[in-house]
Amino acid sequence: MRSRKRRKKNTINAHDGGDQAQSPLNADDKQQNGVKRLVGEIYSVDEDKEQLQSKMAKPNNDGLTIIIPATLTAKEAKKFRKDERRKARANGHQEDRLKFIIDGEEGEQSKETEASSAKLKHKKSFPRINELLNEHARQKKLEEQTSKRNAVNDAVPTSEKEKYIAIDCEMVGIGTSGAKSALARASAVDWDGKVLLDTFVRVPERVTDFRTFVSGVRPKDIHVKNENAMNHADVREAMEKLLIGKILVGHALKNDLSVLMISHPRNDTRDTAKYKPFMRPSGRAGGKMRPRKLRDLVAENLGMEIQKKGAGGHDSIEDARASMELFKCVRTRWEKELMGKNKGGVKRGTK
Repeated sequence: MRSRKRRKKNTINAHDGGDQAQSPLNADDKQQNGVKRLVGEIYSVDEDKEQLQSKMAKPNNDGLTIIIPATLTAKEAKKFRKDERRKARANGHQEDRLKFIIDGEEGEQSKETEASSAKLKHKKSFPRINELLNEHARQKKLEEQTSKRNAVNDAVPTSEKEKYIAIDCEMVGIGTSGAKSALARASAVDWDGKVLLDTFVRVPERVTDFRTFVSGVRPKDIHVKNENAMNHADVREAMEKLLIGKILVGHALKNDLSVLMISHPRNDTRDTAKYKPFMRPSGRAGGKMRPRKLRDLVAENLGMEIQKKGAGGHDSIEDARASMELFKCVRTRWEKELMGKNKGGVKRGTK
């Protein structure tokens, strides 16, 4: 019995000793394994950063595409987007042009975008029935107004028609900033739109802004060696002769008369930019009356389109004719208003 107990005790001690000897070794192994895992994670993080930086900013048609790592939580992704927007502002980019895509979903989103764009290309847009009805009613009303106006204008005596002349001028910029205007083209038409004068004007001074997108004037048109152009003094004299005893029609005539360096009696001037029914208040609740663009007035009252985009600038003959046609719409009313003022003591022909 005693020998059995001794053997059992020795066996227990042997086991205890073995566990005690092996326990420090297991701790070292665990520590080494933990270090290896930590180093591996650091390397993997560095690799992820490099891959992320390589995919971080990709230019697209709209701006920059930012790849959001798929491993980030919603809160981390929100902070990530916020940091990228801050970086974009610091680099001078527009943050509204940034496009965020979750990593791995870029291809799927691009396919969806291509599919949606293809659908939009094939999809036909049809106007609504209310829009068609409104447009039809507007066109019909415009045709009725045009026919009535033509009937009234045809009844105007020839002697009355000969009183009216419409003009328009195009300018270029001179001076250091190009803000000062110089006459570059002058045009005049009669009641029926017949051209009475149309010429480019030589500009002896250095032109700093040709304003071609508005004026339509090119350098060769006003060059001092251009034989088809006229000197300013000759144009001024020709325009003054045309306007003797005439009623001057135009839009924003103050600018035209200023570059022509001529004056005209105020009661013999019909400026469609200053005619109150053609003006609008500066604010929604009213205020100072402001002139409107000739293009908008002609489209609204005549159904005509002038000063088209991409046409290479304005055409002074077209603008002069448009001013005359716009004046014809309200000629009877306008002349009656002036006659009433003249009866009140204003003399015709005063400046």
